[in-house]
Amino acid sequence: MSLDFEQYINLADEKLGAEAIYATDDFFADKSRLLRREDPVWKDDLYDDNGKWMDGWESRRKRGEGYDYCVVRLAYPGTIYGVDIDTSFFTGNFPPSASIDACYSPDGEPGSDTAWQEIVPSMALGGDQHHKVSVAFGAVYTHVRLNIYPDGGVARLRIYGRPEVDWDSVAANQPLDFAAVEFGGRALACSDEHYGKMANILGPGRGENMGDGWETARRRTPGNDWVIVALGNAAEIEKIIIDTAHFKGNYPDSCSVQAAFVKGGTDNQVATQSLYWRELLPSQKLQAHALHEFTREVEQLGAITHVRLNIFPDGGVSRLRVIGTKA
Repeated sequence: MSLDFEQYINLADEKLGAEAIYATDDFFADKSRLLRREDPVWKDDLYDDNGKWMDGWESRRKRGEGYDYCVVRLAYPGTIYGVDIDTSFFTGNFPPSASIDACYSPDGEPGSDTAWQEIVPSMALGGDQHHKVSVAFGAVYTHVRLNIYPDGGVARLRIYGRPEVDWDSVAANQPLDFAAVEFGGRALACSDEHYGKMANILGPGRGENMGDGWETARRRTPGNDWVIVALGNAAEIEKIIIDTAHFKGNYPDSCSVQAAFVKGGTDNQVATQSLYWRELLPSQKLQAHALHEFTREVEQLGAITHVRLNIFPDGGVSRLRVIGTKA
């Protein structure tokens, strides 16, 4: 099941800076695992001092009144469009139901006087499955609280949304990476992401390893692989950076970038037209495990909102930077 909100950023991604700051109980499985980017795994014979090791957050069996909850500080303040409560591998120990609250607390962690808003009402949960729900509220939040009734385990919590950026405060001549997640950049579609997710190329810093990038399967048919990125704001582009860090025997031979100013339509319709977009960066040779900066080679197209990175014929890219000034 894929929903439109999954094309937004997971604001609860620990690698972007999200943190589980408090849980009423995490006796069986530490709350921090709830925010791991990697899909949960099952390990047959792994036990620790408290029992079976589980890849997620798990509280002990409650023997009194009340329920358990976990408070998460989001990686960026932002608007939330959807959530995924994933109970993968929790079969006899998942919570029967859950709900999610959110709050805006930009100056510190929420306290006893913090006003929380329910963004996902109580819903029934099943074992070993995803529970994906759209969120209709338009407010900006900094924290979420996952409530489980009365106890149990959740493998992953994904909070899909868009970071809040005050574009009015950004100077007209201030250079920014408009593809970066912190400025609202989103990877919308790609030809293939067999080994690494397309969203990884918009992450902060340089990639940690090959898994922290976008990598396609070996192409055995004519053509090339590609990824489409929506910029956080319309911009005029001055520099493109392609980073192949950690990709040594599997980097693309070359790349090019196309771009367009897209008005209207939906994210799903963009890929159809992208083949005809104008050329922002003509074809350039790439090298293994290297940072490639292109300035003189970038065409002056005026304001754009989307880019399409083409790699020839296939391979892996760690990061894409699209640097310019707001239009």
